[in-house]
Amino acid sequence: MVSRKASVRILSPRLREEVFALLPEEVEVDYLDEPWPKAVDFFLPPFGQEEVVRQVLAQVEVKVVQTLSAGVDWILPLVPEGVVLCDGSGIHDAPVAEWVVMGLLALLKDLPGFLEAQGEGRWAPKRLSDLEGKAVLLLGYGSIGKAVEARLRPFGVEVLPVARHARPGVYTPQDLPHLLPRAEAVVVLLPLTPETRGLVDREFLARMKPGALLLNAGRGAVVDTEALLEALKEGRVRAALDVTDPEPLPQDHPLWRAPGLLLTPHVAGLSEGFARRAARFLAEQVLRYLRGEPLLNVVREGY
Repeated sequence: MVSRKASVRILSPRLREEVFALLPEEVEVDYLDEPWPKAVDFFLPPFGQEEVVRQVLAQVEVKVVQTLSAGVDWILPLVPEGVVLCDGSGIHDAPVAEWVVMGLLALLKDLPGFLEAQGEGRWAPKRLSDLEGKAVLLLGYGSIGKAVEARLRPFGVEVLPVARHARPGVYTPQDLPHLLPRAEAVVVLLPLTPETRGLVDREFLARMKPGALLLNAGRGAVVDTEALLEALKEGRVRAALDVTDPEPLPQDHPLWRAPGLLLTPHVAGLSEGFARRAARFLAEQVLRYLRGEPLLNVVREGY
């Protein structure tokens, strides 16, 4: 729990004004492109800019590092002891879940193939697959996983959720050997940790049902890129990736030309509603801080 404060100071990159519109009057926002104060209550780090984060944490006394991303793998090693780290879980649930549904439908309905035929002026009817009745394995069952499940259920999908800890209706990674052959699609929603890095490897892909779909909206390095390339070239799986390893993907990388692959450039969580959802979350977090209540989404306590 963080001690009660009479006012709150936030250091942030330039974001849309809407993000800060719901903050109480006691809050002052400083920006990274201005002279930095000596101390702040909250630091909102610019995603992926490790050097800026290092400089801020070395020069500014920070109480709480609050990411607006759900994943904190990139910043976790940079946050010193004594500083609370909170993530932005919940902010991106809806758009990422919509991306997953889009990816499943695009692959099952062969949207890439029809776009190619359209570009060639070729009339190419074919029999399409249904989402109804498919078994979809959710590898990661946090707030985004639950949002995906809520959107898939109306399609008549059998959802197989997998989380770290077992509970009624939820499987664990130990169940993967018998779940993977059942699933027509696997959706990766995991954060990147030492345990999840390279989890989707050759053995994992070999256990998947022939012709199954792999969708990754978590972190690129959870999937072994070389193993996935082999499976794609052999036609054993098709895939939709919003994240890759490496990222951004170099122009000459073979993933660009891999068969059966739909690629988007880490945009699943980028949406028009981001500022609105971030504003609600940030206002609630700051009010909790002001009232001395436990903060949301604490990844690591300061002390």
